[in-house]
Amino acid sequence: MSKKNIAVLFGGRSSEHDVSCVSAACIASNIDTDKYDIHLIGITKDGRWLKTDSIDDIKSGKWEESTTTAVISPDTSHKGILYIDGDKITRQPIDVAFPALHGLYGEDGTVQGLFTLAGIPYVGCGVVSSGITMDKFFTKVVVDEIGIRQAQYVPVRRHELSDLDHCVARVEAKLNYPVFVKPSNAGSSQGVSKAHDKDELITSLILAARHDSKILVEETIVGREIECAVIGGKNFDASGVGEILAAADFYDYEAKYNNADSKTIIDPSLPDGKVAEIRHKALEIFKAVDGYGLSRVDFFLENETNEVVFNEINTLPGFTPISMYPMLWEARGIDKKVLVDKLIDLAFERNN
Repeated sequence: MSKKNIAVLFGGRSSEHDVSCVSAACIASNIDTDKYDIHLIGITKDGRWLKTDSIDDIKSGKWEESTTTAVISPDTSHKGILYIDGDKITRQPIDVAFPALHGLYGEDGTVQGLFTLAGIPYVGCGVVSSGITMDKFFTKVVVDEIGIRQAQYVPVRRHELSDLDHCVARVEAKLNYPVFVKPSNAGSSQGVSKAHDKDELITSLILAARHDSKILVEETIVGREIECAVIGGKNFDASGVGEILAAADFYDYEAKYNNADSKTIIDPSLPDGKVAEIRHKALEIFKAVDGYGLSRVDFFLENETNEVVFNEINTLPGFTPISMYPMLWEARGIDKKVLVDKLIDLAFERNN
């Protein structure tokens, strides 16, 4: 049987550009090359799409020196990549795409819309699901509807910061300090900070506004940070759970990727029934947002009450060697190669 062509996209214009590159190298290294020819497309921070020759080039950063532009056309007659090098244009058919992109312009429905228009099957959640879950505010609206507890919150728009006193008053009327301040559309805790008083709240709002026009201010939930992986299409399944032990006040970008003292524990000891509850709620949330393919659903186990509190859902979670999503499935006997193959199979099955 002839091999299929798979495009792996990485990098991107979001604040998670560097993490995406690491995820893509890991994903591409685990694609079955007996079944697929791999075509790598790197997207620079300023939005240029470049043909990338090897996984080693991703790891070294050499891919950014490429002089060949890669274009995916929404014209369904192409169903592939157009490589443009000077006056030379080469067409490369593509059977399926794996957007190893995190954050804005990759995990938010934009690239998913492009693949939908082009008629190219792709790994992961669809346009609507990706858009809803990328936006923390809209995710909260959906989760409120299904009655799962989550942190109380106050939404703030960037333009409202012209009257900071009014914004602060709105927050203080509903929430007690400390509070978390998050860009509504960002990932890997980029732009997230913890505010203990009015001055810190103002600083945090201004920081978050650099990352997004919508900001979410949340109550602080004191508890253990627990994550659960979901996979599937028409039928889906949840993994066991993992726990984050952050080497910081909270699991920010630095603690996630640059602090060796941060640790993850697979299958931590939890009170009776809590693993089953977390798995059930992860599946309920995945279903509610019309998830497809994969997601990682994050919770808190509140210290004082042992209640499960929803935190957020990531529809294209990190896939680095230290990322929780693949580790949770490896603990269930599904190694990265099998996992990647299953995710690609699900892309083909989406419209069946």
